[in-house]
This record gives sequence, structure tokens and C-alpha cells, in this order.
Amino acid sequence: MLKKAIIPAAGFGTRLLPITKAQPKEMLPVLGKPIIQYVIEDLASAGIESILVITGRGKSAIENHFDKNFELEERLKKDEKCEALKTIQEINDFAHIYYIRQGKQKGLGDAVYCGREFICEDYTVIMVGDTIYSGNVPKKLIEIHEKYGCSVIALERVPKENVHKYGVISGKEIEKGIFEIDDLVEKPKVEEAPSNLIITGAYLLSSKIFKHLENTEPGRGGEIQLTDAMKMLLKEEKIIGVEVDFKRYDIGDIKGWLEANVELGIDNIDGFKEYIQDLCNK
Repeated sequence: MLKKAIIPAAGFGTRLLPITKAQPKEMLPVLGKPIIQYVIEDLASAGIESILVITGRGKSAIENHFDKNFELEERLKKDEKCEALKTIQEINDFAHIYYIRQGKQKGLGDAVYCGREFICEDYTVIMVGDTIYSGNVPKKLIEIHEKYGCSVIALERVPKENVHKYGVISGKEIEKGIFEIDDLVEKPKVEEAPSNLIITGAYLLSSKIFKHLENTEPGRGGEIQLTDAMKMLLKEEKIIGVEVDFKRYDIGDIKGWLEANVELGIDNIDGFKEYIQDLCNK
């Protein structure tokens, strides 16, 4: 069984400035919980026991959040705030969490490559730290991997005019929502995109990916692209894409962050839907 995962969380979050000048975008709150906590909860629920978070300068808030805070716990005990105490103690027990810094920001592929010494298994799960799903994507990836015995990535169908923002695949549908991939392209022009199936930032990849990342030249934007390394991996082994039917909240800008809070707030906070409806009726 897969027991290890990597979370790349080293980006500057420039589309969310100025809030991300000192605050990691992965720590922005969605319903009172930081984005990255949702990712780690899903990984732990899928059976992952050890997680390596790839961080960078100014990301110490992530480490502090998942570390034990004795002074706070003692204060909550003294004040008999039992529910709050239980909530923060649970954070300490999700998984064994380790950290390493990406010395220089050279792209997602380079961030993943920083975890090469951490992985000793044949396959590992990789989840970006700024995306929330309405269902457990790593569990779905593991399920498909156990069936096909190869690398698996999560896909989503988007309007064709949006494909230039993402990595895009082409492939043959071998069963409903399951694709055997034959090509991957990073942020293609709309007219050159092979499909409208995009890579969502959730991967279960062979450890061979590290060898290919080592040999990957800077690509789109002058960065080491994980998509380019997967393209090389595809020559060695099959990669399966699964079109997940979960809602994805890509919190890369203010609009995405607000949408996540509003939509999840409607589903989870009593009276919030009515509040939004009242606002819309004014």
C-alpha cells in the first residue's frame, strides 16, 4: 500500500498579493481551516502516513500550524474550551509531516524533485497544496492504481477556451471516465490543445519520475514542468487519467478563494445560504 506523499507548497502566490507577501497561500482560511489542511486530511484518510511538504522562504506558518502548541493547549485546558482543544490536538495526529525547502523556485517539477530522497516506494501520491476537492481524490487515484498497476493522474473537463491555463492530455477512453493517455502538453494554445481534459494537480506517479525530472530542461515559463517529465515517463510505462466527478476549488486567485468560501459556506454553515439569497435579492 502507498504510505508516502509529497505536497509542493513553495510558490510565491503572486496572484493573491498583497496577502501572500507574508502569509503562505496554502494557509489562507476556507471556513476557518487553512487550504493545506484539507489536502493533508484527504491524504491521511486515504491511508497516507508520511507527508513531505516542499516549502520555501516565508512558509514557516505551515510548519507552525501542524506542530504542537503546548502553551495554547494549556490555556484551552485552563479555560475549559474542550472543543477547541480537541480541534487543535487532532491537527497534530493527521500524519507524520516533514519539510524541506526548495532553494530556488524553478517550477512544480523542480519542487517535486526536491522530494526524491524521501520516496523509497515504487509509487507516490503528489498533491498541490492550494487546491480543495469536494471528495477524496487521493483515495480515487489509489483505487485506480490498484486496478491498473501504473501511474494515475486526476483529470477535469473544462471549457476549451480555458485549456491554455493547464496541462492537457490526449488519450483513449478505456472505460467511462478512465483514459489511457498518449500525450501531455503544458499550457497549449487553445487551437493546439489535444482535448479539453486538463491535469488538476493530483498525481500518483512512479518513482521513475525523479529520473526524468533530473533530465527535464526548463520549459514553459523557463520552469521545470512536471508535465514534461510525465511525457518522458509515458515512454516507459502507461499513465492512466481519471476524470474525477468531484468539485475542484483551485485557490490561485482572490476569485477562487472567495468561491470556495461561499460555496462551502452554503453547504456547511446554518443560515449562510439564506444570507446569500438575501444579498442577491437586494
